[in-house]
Amino acid sequence: MKLLRYGPKGQEKPGLLDADGAIRDLSGHVSDFAGGSVSLQALDALRAIDPADLKIVQGDPRIGSCLAWAPNFFCIGLNYAKHAAESGMAEPDEPVIFSKASSALSGPYDNVIIPKGSIKADWEVELGIIIGKHAEHVSVDDALSYVAGYCTINDVSERAFQLERSGQWIKGKSAPTYGPVGPWLVTADEVEDPNALPLSLALNGQTMQDSNTSDLIFNVQEIISSMSSYMALSPGDIIATGTPEGVGMGQKPQRFLKPGDVMELQVQGLGHQRQDVVAYPG
Repeated sequence: MKLLRYGPKGQEKPGLLDADGAIRDLSGHVSDFAGGSVSLQALDALRAIDPADLKIVQGDPRIGSCLAWAPNFFCIGLNYAKHAAESGMAEPDEPVIFSKASSALSGPYDNVIIPKGSIKADWEVELGIIIGKHAEHVSVDDALSYVAGYCTINDVSERAFQLERSGQWIKGKSAPTYGPVGPWLVTADEVEDPNALPLSLALNGQTMQDSNTSDLIFNVQEIISSMSSYMALSPGDIIATGTPEGVGMGQKPQRFLKPGDVMELQVQGLGHQRQDVVAYPG
């Protein structure tokens, strides 16, 4: 299934993308997508519904983040070898885990707002994992059985906040609109191998990132297994798995986002995003 949320910001309804690309209304069966409503058990109940029995949504509605909220929005840093190299950092011996505020969640086609005081706003296309059941001390072999689905993520970052201020990376990762997620939650059964997905990002029509999740230093299974040894993962948790080389910080000279820029990104099979970059209001 390809699950999504459509409608004006703050008024989104849950929907399903059918085989013909039409949006079907699921609001009679689930109130929204978040937490327990994207558990493996809840998704099994949705699979029992015949899409033909659902009302087609007319027009061209706005598409919101595929999750209304997330218990946790985790990220993995430096998880592509070439990205670690362009960042001037050594490859990690185990996954680098940090958080992004869930208030950063944004629609895949909504504007990205450069935060007040920002000077180094950057782009990062990533494969997203959405957890489907409680996970603690999960083995690598069993890890994929805990996945509800996958999605496209732009882990937008403010490098000065992230790397030049004291404290943790979350400061540079969490501005409002800095977490476009979606357009779809693609259930795990539709993704044959999450570790073999092309992903790319273009800025103003120029390809900046073009890679494949086969280049992950720590693959999806290893990420889930490692994280679950330190914490409990919950249904609806989002994990952004890292970004490949080609970010603005790694350009020579460095290149950062400015108002008027347009980002377009995708992960194969998980959907396309497009964001206009705008200045902080006022």
